[in-house]
Amino acid sequence: MTPPPSGTPAQPSYPPPLTSQERGPASVVAPQTPGAAAQPAQPRWARPALLALLLVTAVLYLWSLSASGYANQFYSAAVQAGSESWKAFFFGSSDAANSITVDKPPAALWPMALSVRLFGLGSWAILVPEALMGVATVGVLHGAVRRRFGAGAGLLAGGALAVTPVAALMFRFNNPDALLCLLMVCAIAAVLRALDDGRTKWLVLAGVCFGLGFLTKTLQAWLILPALAVVYVCCAPVALRRRFGQLLLAGLAIVVSGGWWVAIVELWPASSRPYIGGSQHNSFLELTFGYNGFGRITGNETGSVGGGGGRPGAGGGGWGETGITRLFSSDMGGQISWLLPAALILLVAGVWVLRRARRATAAEQAGQRAEFLVWGGALLTTFATFSFMSGIFHQYYNIALAPYIAALVGMGAALLWRRGGRVASLVPAATVAVTAGWSYVLLGRSPEWLPWLRWTVLAVGLVAAVGLLLPVRAGASVRDGEPVGDRGPVRDGEPVRDKESVRAGASATAGAPLRAGRRVAVLAAGLGVVTALAGPLAYTLNTVDTPKGGSIITAGPSVRGGMGGPGGGFPGGRPPGMWRGTNGGTAGGAPGGGQGAGGPQGTNQATRQGNNQPGNRVGNQPNNRGRLPGQGAGRPGFPGGAGGPGGLGERGAGRMGGMGGLLNGSKVSDRAKALLEKDAGDYTWAAAAIGAQNAASYQLATQKPVMAIGGFNGSDPSPTLAQFQAYVADGKIHYFIAGGRGGPGGGQGGGQGGGQGGSSKITAWVTKTFKKVTVGSATFYDLTRKA
Repeated sequence: MTPPPSGTPAQPSYPPPLTSQERGPASVVAPQTPGAAAQPAQPRWARPALLALLLVTAVLYLWSLSASGYANQFYSAAVQAGSESWKAFFFGSSDAANSITVDKPPAALWPMALSVRLFGLGSWAILVPEALMGVATVGVLHGAVRRRFGAGAGLLAGGALAVTPVAALMFRFNNPDALLCLLMVCAIAAVLRALDDGRTKWLVLAGVCFGLGFLTKTLQAWLILPALAVVYVCCAPVALRRRFGQLLLAGLAIVVSGGWWVAIVELWPASSRPYIGGSQHNSFLELTFGYNGFGRITGNETGSVGGGGGRPGAGGGGWGETGITRLFSSDMGGQISWLLPAALILLVAGVWVLRRARRATAAEQAGQRAEFLVWGGALLTTFATFSFMSGIFHQYYNIALAPYIAALVGMGAALLWRRGGRVASLVPAATVAVTAGWSYVLLGRSPEWLPWLRWTVLAVGLVAAVGLLLPVRAGASVRDGEPVGDRGPVRDGEPVRDKESVRAGASATAGAPLRAGRRVAVLAAGLGVVTALAGPLAYTLNTVDTPKGGSIITAGPSVRGGMGGPGGGFPGGRPPGMWRGTNGGTAGGAPGGGQGAGGPQGTNQATRQGNNQPGNRVGNQPNNRGRLPGQGAGRPGFPGGAGGPGGLGERGAGRMGGMGGLLNGSKVSDRAKALLEKDAGDYTWAAAAIGAQNAASYQLATQKPVMAIGGFNGSDPSPTLAQFQAYVADGKIHYFIAGGRGGPGGGQGGGQGGGQGGSSKITAWVTKTFKKVTVGSATFYDLTRKA
């Protein structure tokens, strides 16, 4: 190619799709559809590297998986019920007798319930499907990024996702977030394919993913919909009218794939289906738009613990301060924010570099810009929502951000690496330096945990940043946007030898210094990647090594200055200087609930540091003893039982979990199990308990239906006192398990005021009317024998 004559205006330069080294010996395969992305033949190392990535991810997510036992027993009990009853499977009931559903749609339960039907009830049968979802998510993300940015970008994105602490946490747990994350990545991958070739089928597939996402976690699945729709309208390679028509079809796919189940539930006679858990009027639509919907944004969540607006002036009510820095705070930062600054920097840089691309003249670069806008739009929308929502917000929700961050890091790094000029050196160097500095801050929040790591990360990161700034990498002789090869600047796949480059010092005689500079740059880039991933990898390994259980979990070691509490602090927070444990709890115990504490939340690292006491076995599962979130030592007990020093650290046989069993289940002794199993076949429910976690512990131990009075929080009006009395009169319930929320000692059964709700009335009637049976430290009431 003849260089432009002197005085000719320079055309906008764009980074090439792939360098010859990344392409390998094969040439680019031309797209079969006009406007589609050119698909480069993979280099020889690409497929083995992908297989290695997936294998390592699988090992990471499956390692010591059974140590977490039943993980969140609330969902595990629903899985057990679904494996016994197809009706419970369909509705997502907490028990096989279908008294009440979980407070989410059932899609996330279905893979686990099918696994239990095939392999029997056990930790592996429940948790392996979640781990495999994690491996699949990494694979889909790799493929989506690789299409336009190369195999290296795909590997970096997939690796970054795999070692994100909150991702490793949730892909080894049985909450709905694992399936939701997979579906969102699949939806974005389908949208990107539609942006490539304009085919309607990809948008319809994306719509199906969003519909299934709604059946997984309701409206959270639709957070990123507006951003993706806007990008498609602006960037799709088809006529504008066709774009709107395609989006309407995608919307129809969402309605059909997500609405069929809702329609059946709403039309099904309420008297012959389970009560919709989490609602106050037995309506899934109420649950969708209230407790699980706009209530999460405003904080007005009727029936939730700590909801209803929270503390005056707290911003996030009882769930932590809101604001732009929320996800960088002590409780949240170590979960997700390791690469968040890098992703934001690379998003801005990528859009700026590709700002002038036009599909007519630079289709590949315009497609790359659209991908930055898709992933960036998803990131910014989710980030803004999580930062400012006032309702219930847990640390583990941040898994939603993990694939967006990982994709932007992989894409941005690959784009700038292939682009010559000052921008391609300054931005990566700044990104590495910022990432190293932020990792130092995050690691410094756990000063007694691997203290050498934060200094190592900081030092190596600064060295890498300096290496990326070396002029032999970018080269003053290289035009902005021009790729650099081992023998100097490359144009049209060949080393530059024209007079202009010779005058600038980039002739073949400069090959040796440039080759040396290239090696230094490669080394610096490698160190930069190691620096960026070292902190989150260490957190992830700590997470994998620590059993997790209960309703509220976090990744990584204990941190200083955390708000604690369910997703950012229970009302009242905790005293300054208190530590958040590995599980999101605090050192020194917590206020007691019910009859003591239970739940399998393990804290191996915190135990070694003396923040928690040695473990025990909970719910017939191996577990380490941990502290409940947001609770301090020796403070007054939460309603539902007496507290005292170490209140929730005690795990006696048959004792209730945290906050009267709200957050964790209880340990079921062999004697208590035998009591409930005796003549259980003669009753619809072997027992009833206040709150779903309490009921779940006994249900999983006995594999017999146990009614969860009041649903998860014990605050749902199901059953009413009259309904419960009718069940007892008909001989459908054998025992009442004392000590839950609303049980003896107060409780919050039936609502946030406590003491006046349906569950409290049931408790008062039972304790006054029926005979008490004590088994070890557990108390039951035999509903067939009057007091």
